[in-house]
Amino acid sequence: MCGINAIYAWRDGAPPVDTAELTATRDAMCSRGPDGADVWTAPDGRIGFGHRRLAIIDLSPSGAQPMARDGHVIVFNGEIYNYRELRAKLESDGVRFTSQSDTEVLLRLYAARGAEMLHDLRGMFAFAIWDGAQRRLFLARDPYGIKPLYYADAGGTLRAASQVRALIAGGAISKQFDPAGAAGFFLRGTVPEPFTIYRDIQALPAGSYCFADANGVHEPVRYFSIAETLRQGLDRPGPADPEAAVHDAVLESVRYHLVADVPVGAFLSAGIDSTAVVALAREAGAAALQTMTLRFPEYRGRINDEAPLAELVARHYGVPHTVRDLTRDEFRRELPRVFEAMDQPSVDGLNSYFISKAAREAGLKVALSGTGGDELFGGYTSFRDIPRWMPATRVLARVPLLGDAIARGNAALARRSRHVSPKMGEIVRYGSSWAGAYLVKRGRFLASELPSLIGEDVAREGLRRLDMLGLIDRELQPDPGTPYARVVALESSFYLRNQLLRDMDWGSMAHSLEVRVPLVDAHLLGTLAPLLVRRRGRGKEILAAAPRPPLPEAIRGRRKTGFTLPIHEWLRDEGPLEHGKRSWAKRVYEVMFGPSRGSW
Repeated sequence: MCGINAIYAWRDGAPPVDTAELTATRDAMCSRGPDGADVWTAPDGRIGFGHRRLAIIDLSPSGAQPMARDGHVIVFNGEIYNYRELRAKLESDGVRFTSQSDTEVLLRLYAARGAEMLHDLRGMFAFAIWDGAQRRLFLARDPYGIKPLYYADAGGTLRAASQVRALIAGGAISKQFDPAGAAGFFLRGTVPEPFTIYRDIQALPAGSYCFADANGVHEPVRYFSIAETLRQGLDRPGPADPEAAVHDAVLESVRYHLVADVPVGAFLSAGIDSTAVVALAREAGAAALQTMTLRFPEYRGRINDEAPLAELVARHYGVPHTVRDLTRDEFRRELPRVFEAMDQPSVDGLNSYFISKAAREAGLKVALSGTGGDELFGGYTSFRDIPRWMPATRVLARVPLLGDAIARGNAALARRSRHVSPKMGEIVRYGSSWAGAYLVKRGRFLASELPSLIGEDVAREGLRRLDMLGLIDRELQPDPGTPYARVVALESSFYLRNQLLRDMDWGSMAHSLEVRVPLVDAHLLGTLAPLLVRRRGRGKEILAAAPRPPLPEAIRGRRKTGFTLPIHEWLRDEGPLEHGKRSWAKRVYEVMFGPSRGSW
C-alpha cells in the first residue's frame, strides 16, 4: 500500500516535468508510505513518477519504487494477492525476476500482455506504467475501486495521484470548485465518481484503464462491470449446496488476502461480516491473527456496545484481542486531524479512522475488514424495500402530478415533525425506475433542498452536471436480471465504492495501515454470481453458516446495529444533530469548504 503520483507532459509545447511539483505532490501523501520515498524522471523530462512506500510484500530495497525494467517504469499502490502464481507462469515463459515483489510481476506482466493483464489480477490496485517503447502512459484501477486514482489534464500535461489533496498540493492545478461534487455530496453523503470537489480533477472509474500519449489523454475503458458479472451468473446453474459454495468461495478469498510479509490483523465487531472473516482466516491457517475493537463509554450496557461480544468471539477462535477505548475528549482533540486526512467531504469514515488508529498503535501494518458483506449477502433494508416498492410506485408514477402533490404534503409534515423524513414523499415521484428508487432510499437530501444549502445557481449547475439518475442507471447496464442482483449492483457501485471503500482508504492511510477486504473481490463475485442472482429477500444467514463450525449463536442471532460512533452525544453542546447524518453533512461541508474552513 502506497501513495503514487505522475506527471506527463504529453503535448509538445507543454513545459517539462517540474521535479519540485512532483516531490511536493508525493510528500503530501507521507502517511500513505512512511517506509521510503523516491522519484523518477525520464531523460527527456516529459514524464515523471513519485512514490511513497508502505512495505508489505518484499520488504527489501529491491521492492522499492518507482521500479524500472527494460524500458518500462511503474508506480503501484495496492497488493496483488495472486502474484506468486502469475510470477510462476511468467518464469515458465522465460521471464527473469530481480525482486520478490508483486510490483515487478505487474511490470513484467504488462510487458507480456499489455492492458489484457488486468483480467489476470486478483487484488486491489491503482498504478501507472510508462511504456518507453510505445511512448505512452497506462493508468489502471482495480475492479471494485478499492484503491483510488485521480487525474487532471490541463495545458497539455496529465497529472495523477492517489489523493485529490495531493494533486492540489502540487500547486499546478486549479482549485475551481465543482458544483457537481457539492450536489453529489449532499444527495449521497459522499462525492460520486468520477466527480470530485474540484472541476479539473476526476477519478479514474473503478474497473477501468486509460492511456495517454502524444495525442492526449484517451477516454477510460471499462474492463470490469459488477452488473455484467451478475448478469453472466444467470447463464450458469446455481450451486447444488449454497452454503458449501459460499464457504469455499469466501475461504479462498480470505486465504488470498492473508498473503503478506508482515503480520496481518483484523477488525472485529459483533457483526456477522467481521466475525466470519476472522473465523475463515483461522480456518485458512492464520495462527497469529490479532484482532481489535473500539469501545465507547456512552454505549456500555446498550445494544450497540460491540465490545463484549467481540471479546467472546476472540476467545472462541483463540486469537489475541485488543479493546481500544475511545472517549469524547480524544475524539474532539483528533477532529482537526480527521478533517486533514479526509480527502473529500464524507458523512462517514470516522469509524474507519479511529479503528485504524487503534490497529496501528497495536503495531499492525495490515488488517482485514468485513466490509462488503452487506452488499453481497443482503444486509441492508434496501434489499427488502426497493423490490417491494417497485410494483406500486411504477403504477403511481404514471398518475399526472400525483408525485408532486404527495411530495408537497410530506414536506409540510416534515417541517412540523422531526419524525417524518422529508424524502419519503419522493418515492412516488422517482419510484418508476430502479435508479430513482435507489436515489430516494439512499439519499441524504432532496434535490429541492440543495438551493438552501449551496445556493440556487450552484445547485442548478451541479444537478445538471451530476445527472445523478443517469449515473445510477449506468451501473445497472446490462440489467443484472433479478431484483436481488440489481440491489447488489447498486449498493456495490455506490454506497460501497463511493462511501465505505473511499472512507476506509483515507481513514486507514492516515495511520499508514493497509486494510484488506476479502468480501470485496471480483473473483468472489464471479464465483457467487449464479447464487446471488437467484436469491430473494435479505439476510446474511448464509454467510453466518459458512465457517466450519458456523458462527456462535450469539453473533448469528444479534440484531444488526452497524459500527458507529456516538457522535450525537459527543457533539451535543454544538447543538442537536437533527436527522442524523443530514446535520452532520452540513457540518462537514462547512468545516472543509465553508467561510470558516479549517475551524471547529
